Amino acid sequence: MSSCARVADLNPRPSWLLLAVGILSIGCSSPATAQPPSPSAAGNTATLFENVRIFDGKTSTLSAPAHVLVQGNVIGRISSDPIDVKAAADVQVLPGNGRVLMPGLIDMHWHAMLVRPTPAMLLASDIGYSTLLAGVEATATLMRGFTTIRDLGGPSFSLKRTIDEGLLPGPRIYPSGAVITITSGHGDFRQFSDLPRTIGGMLARVEQLGGSMIADSPDEVRLRTREQLMQGASQIKLTAGGGVASPFSPLDVATFSEAELRAAVEAAENWGTYVCTHAYTPVSIQRSIAAGVKCIEHGHLMDDATAQLMAEKGIWLSTQPFLDLSAASGLGPAEQAKLAQVVTGTDRVYALAKKHNIKTAFGTDVLFSKELAERQGAMLAALTRWYTPAEALIMATSTNAELLKLSGLRNPYPGKLGVVEEGALADLLLVDGNPLENLNLVADPAKNFLVIMKDGRIYKNTLPK
Repeated sequence: MSSCARVADLNPRPSWLLLAVGILSIGCSSPATAQPPSPSAAGNTATLFENVRIFDGKTSTLSAPAHVLVQGNVIGRISSDPIDVKAAADVQVLPGNGRVLMPGLIDMHWHAMLVRPTPAMLLASDIGYSTLLAGVEATATLMRGFTTIRDLGGPSFSLKRTIDEGLLPGPRIYPSGAVITITSGHGDFRQFSDLPRTIGGMLARVEQLGGSMIADSPDEVRLRTREQLMQGASQIKLTAGGGVASPFSPLDVATFSEAELRAAVEAAENWGTYVCTHAYTPVSIQRSIAAGVKCIEHGHLMDDATAQLMAEKGIWLSTQPFLDLSAASGLGPAEQAKLAQVVTGTDRVYALAKKHNIKTAFGTDVLFSKELAERQGAMLAALTRWYTPAEALIMATSTNAELLKLSGLRNPYPGKLGVVEEGALADLLLVDGNPLENLNLVADPAKNFLVIMKDGRIYKNTLPK
């Protein structure tokens, strides 16, 4: 079958598109021979990690010396005895020499398209440039050992596709698409000159780019939710309360009504997935829970009663260790004051999560700064303020992977993530040192992550020759 025939046979298309494909196919008859270049040094051949100690993502101790065989994109065999691969010419053998093999890290609150540009740059730039810039950052993210991210706002669908097709090194992306917000809410970056908003009128620049969508009724929320699902969202993100970086939303405000939140929940559940909400305060969190939201983002200003409610209802908390004002660079005085308020609540949110045994996920929520993104691993290491290194690493691997499963059939990467076990997807890090004793190792991935593997492909190998 020719490549031209395959294009037309992918899916049923409108007649005008079939006509266009037909026109483009004129004179095209030879089979396609070109293949996209592989970004991996090892391709999909087998890899044998010899003599490693395993942190499996679930337990707080390392295994005895073991050997791990990766076959294709999954872990095929784990054995305490040597694995004989002499007869297999396509097996790459990596001597671990007692180093630690662990799952790839997972960041549950990332914004792949919003890490490097400032808000002004993003709104003024062509989407092509912004996507290419995000591609550079995606490779850097992978090189920090984060093999999976949950993207909680931004037009990351094309970036995800490019990575999944093997054209660009980067992490697995669970995309939310545009953040859904209200007029004046966290995510509304319009100017006063853009007001008043006309229902059904011209979209604001941030909406045109797919960064956020403004919705001011249950019907609009339902529409915008369905649009993100149509584009491939694995979960939906709404802003239930005010935020730091947005210019018109004080932290204390509650934004969406319960009916509006419920419209998003119903639309997402019809697709077998879930809604998470940006929410700091008790009222925004409790209203989200009443509407059926499954995961709360941030929660730094919650109180004890709200934490108890989350625990009783089995609601996830996806929060971040904000400990200083380093993210204030480029923010105005009002935004800096809001950030200071959030930082003040960080100790409280982790204390409440531990007190009530809330299901807690790790994320970073880095925005608008390449320099802050480089501290992604350091933010994970900061969890030792409240958790043991093992507890922190379990959170950033298998626990985060459990939250990813809420996407159900919308999960773009079926298979086990966040663990080192037979049959799991082969997202692996070989660490020069023991992160269960010294979590600061993850803060310097360039030095301490000697091998980075995602989906069975090796993207970094600095083992001594």
